[in-house]
Amino acid sequence: MSKIKALLFDLDGTLIDSEKFHFDCWNEFLCDYEVTLDFKDWLTNYAGIPLPQNAKTIIDRYKINDDLNDFIDRREVITFNGFKTKDIELMPHALEFIQYFYEQGLTLAVVTASPRIDVEAVFERNGLAKYFKLFVTRTDVSKSKPDPESYHICVELLGLEKEECIVFEDTVNGVKSAMAAGITCFAIQNNVRAHQKLKIADQLFLNFAHAKEFMLQKGLV
Repeated sequence: MSKIKALLFDLDGTLIDSEKFHFDCWNEFLCDYEVTLDFKDWLTNYAGIPLPQNAKTIIDRYKINDDLNDFIDRREVITFNGFKTKDIELMPHALEFIQYFYEQGLTLAVVTASPRIDVEAVFERNGLAKYFKLFVTRTDVSKSKPDPESYHICVELLGLEKEECIVFEDTVNGVKSAMAAGITCFAIQNNVRAHQKLKIADQLFLNFAHAKEFMLQKGLV
């Protein structure tokens, strides 16, 4: 593997501990429809999937008689307002990882299936935007993960070769997106029950501390 010049991060569930936040937002929204999602069901069937796709799944599954686009728009307002007003914790060791490799001179970027307004709200609140050179969001692509479009765009805008990048993801959809783009992908997932499906990644770690140790031992940077 070439010396790595850039680290590309998924956002939800990889950098920020937001899966419970999104789960709570859905249940707040679905209360009016007398629908309640189960958290285990959420993690298995919805986590890591873009909101519009989840919206269609929920409308079909629970036979909700609403216009899909209006349903999506109203649901996204809840997410945006939540990101602006609530502190979302970072995943374990994520901050130290970001700071260390930023100080080593690597280029950092975020590649996410969340819309740009949500991403900007998150980073405005947590103050970490200074570490990242580029944000590629759902707003910037025509096809969301697991399609590789977002990673193709990111590498092209950074002006780097795919071999000079590592992607960090936490879900199967994210890993598939990175690997379809031809970029080395490390899965970071502290839920060991998800590890079997994530073995498709090039490497699999419980947290960023383990990933950092591996990268330094292998001389990747």
